[in-house]
Amino acid sequence: MSYQARVLKDSINHLDTRLITIEVTMPRIVLAEFNTHRMLSRSSASSRAIKIEKMLKMTREHPYIPEKWGKNQKGMQAYQDLLPEEAMEAEKVWLEARDLAVKQVEKLLEIGVHKQTTNRLLEPFMWHTIICTATEYDNFFHLRDHKEAHPAIQRPAKLIREAIKKSTPEFLPIGKWHTPLLNIGMDDEEEQIISLLGEEAPIKVSVGRCARVSYLTHDGVRDFNKDIKLYDRLMGNFHMSPLEHVATPYDPTNDEHRNVVMVKLVNPTDCWFGNFKSWVQYRKLIPGEFDMLGHIQKKKEKNNG
Repeated sequence: MSYQARVLKDSINHLDTRLITIEVTMPRIVLAEFNTHRMLSRSSASSRAIKIEKMLKMTREHPYIPEKWGKNQKGMQAYQDLLPEEAMEAEKVWLEARDLAVKQVEKLLEIGVHKQTTNRLLEPFMWHTIICTATEYDNFFHLRDHKEAHPAIQRPAKLIREAIKKSTPEFLPIGKWHTPLLNIGMDDEEEQIISLLGEEAPIKVSVGRCARVSYLTHDGVRDFNKDIKLYDRLMGNFHMSPLEHVATPYDPTNDEHRNVVMVKLVNPTDCWFGNFKSWVQYRKLIPGEFDMLGHIQKKKEKNNG
């Protein structure tokens, strides 16, 4: 694994607003910085979910190693690099730390400790894959594709910018859906899913596939039924964030859309639905999505009353 970014879905609606879903791989150490950008809807690989054997293999064979070794100084940025011989010594020490972390994880496994704890020791040396969807990337680029950002997040920010620049959006009319990870390498996949499982099935399949990034299995063998089962499990456990990657163009004549508008700007068509502009997240169309437990309790009280 290494730095990479690719566009999974690039759509534009009748209001000329682009909705772009990106898959990006970056060092795990800058995940916290990436997650501060609330305009981005995210589904992310999980240190708890990935098999420990896979984690150990990736850490041994493809560890994250800093490309730049900045010289220690005051402040958040390292403006001066180590000398080449110093950088070689720093990399050697870094890999010794990796080897020790692997050894300690193996000892914890022998004791019987679960992977949700043991995997954490490997995180400084891990690559991390994220699926993110947004209508607004400008602030992310302003802060992260910047000389003062950490080098490990500058690089993926530049790659995301380049991927978007090279991408051509597909026009989606009102009533159609932005469904990442559908029709990749299979032009008629959506039609097949509809014919087999119904009109709403492509939405559920897309949600399930976006959620699979937690296990790093979203890019493998396709199974519509398994994707929908995962969707059902997400809904049953109130894991709503993967539902944010799927969205439809805002229709001002649609009562359901008007009812879930979060912010309306001066122009009546410039509306926000969660963190998307002019696109209605599928999540926002789920009744009580912001407080599912409260919503269910109210339904019970109403039924009992």
